[in-house]
Amino acid sequence: MSVLWRAVTRNRWRLLAGCVLIGLHQACEATVPILIGETVDLAVSTGSLLRLVTWVGLLGLLFLLLTTAYRNGARQLMRALADESHALRLEVAAKVLDPRAEARTGDVLTISTTDADHASYLIDYVPRIFGALMATAVSAVGLCVISVPLGLVVLIGTPVVLVALQRAAPLITRRVAVRQEVAGRASSLATDLVTGLRPLRGIGAQEAADARYHEVSRESLRATLLAARTQGGFQAASTTVSTLLACGIAILAGWFALTGRISAGELITVIGLAAFLGEPFGTLAAAPSWIATARASADRIAEVLRAWPGTEEAADPPVLPTDGECLGVVVETDPSALLQLYDDGSPDVLVAPHHPELFSGTIRENIILTEISGQNGLDGVLSASAAEDVVAAHPDGLDHAIAERGSALSGGQRQRLALARALLARPRLLVLHDPTTAVDAVTEHAIARGIRDLRHRPGSQLGTLIVTTSPALLAVTDRVVVMRDGEVVATGTHASLAAADPGYRATVLR
Repeated sequence: MSVLWRAVTRNRWRLLAGCVLIGLHQACEATVPILIGETVDLAVSTGSLLRLVTWVGLLGLLFLLLTTAYRNGARQLMRALADESHALRLEVAAKVLDPRAEARTGDVLTISTTDADHASYLIDYVPRIFGALMATAVSAVGLCVISVPLGLVVLIGTPVVLVALQRAAPLITRRVAVRQEVAGRASSLATDLVTGLRPLRGIGAQEAADARYHEVSRESLRATLLAARTQGGFQAASTTVSTLLACGIAILAGWFALTGRISAGELITVIGLAAFLGEPFGTLAAAPSWIATARASADRIAEVLRAWPGTEEAADPPVLPTDGECLGVVVETDPSALLQLYDDGSPDVLVAPHHPELFSGTIRENIILTEISGQNGLDGVLSASAAEDVVAAHPDGLDHAIAERGSALSGGQRQRLALARALLARPRLLVLHDPTTAVDAVTEHAIARGIRDLRHRPGSQLGTLIVTTSPALLAVTDRVVVMRDGEVVATGTHASLAAADPGYRATVLR
């Protein structure tokens, strides 16, 4: 509920203005049948032209007021809704871009779009519910003035109906949450399959991947249909009950008119209010379903926002290269926790992840990301990263267009372009995590020597830290540090460790 409460509080002034204006609109709507009834009794029945003109004029002013109130109220609410939806998307994006994040792409997609929209719709729901309550209250007062029993039907029947319908809200929340979870899983799997289509074809795993996606998509369809049936059944029940309540009021009023307990104008008022009450009754009856959907989406957003704390004091990296040093690090367990220690956002430090990220654009645009980098040294970078072969493979060269995420390139090509981008940035400390796992042995040796020659010429003050188990890369480092469970267990050159440390040989020379 924290996400929904924050949405209300940070849009409180627009929300307050929207509630007042929408409430005024609904109150005016409820007053229309009352004025029409009074017009019949006081003007039409008496045959007074002056009274008729007066009451028609009042009706005209009432319509002007309700129209103006609705337009201005809706404008305030739509602005608040759009701003809140945008704010939620930014919050989700900021969290999933955290280097500690491990959110699936499909989850990110559904949470930052569908769930952000559903949660922000609360800003629209609150004024509509307030307006429905205002309309019901004005109608109940008007009916009580005409006949106390008619007013009591509204005042007692409405809360009873709402309490009864509210019991279905938890079920709706659960099923909507399941639907969103499974839909995110299906979207994530689809994204992964499209990205890895070339490798899947290479190993002949298309049919297995197709079967897996078919299974997940069917599960998503079942969850969607179950949630839709639940919401549809609830909507049908709420509409039926609301209609029966309004019909009951109209039938009771007809009986009172036949027995002479109310006038013709009062009958018209009651019939008009009974017809009008279908709208606020429907809104109040549907409110539990709306809030349940908003809450389910808000819970999914809150889960993302809680997953990785925004502020956390980071520990110091356990090992750092000295000025001009090329340092190799062999981590015998998962290296992801180690890499997070170097990613402090400093412009002097660049951490190049193992899984390279490319975006739609040209090869040039994927390598040269800032004006500071520019074209200076581009040829040397392309040679050091062996990316010049990727450029030469396309007639357009550096201007060759790349699809989103580089899906048309091989894994080795993506790695080389990402490495070229990192080398061109020339950070004081460059941290590389297994930058050559998708290239052949000959290319790997060329890249290892290229990194060494580019960044560690005589007199260089640049530091490079390579987290890897590749012998080719470790062979060009000045020093190798072996880590186990966050602790340094061995230090030396690649040659000395390979000769004297059986554990090192088992990890690296396998």
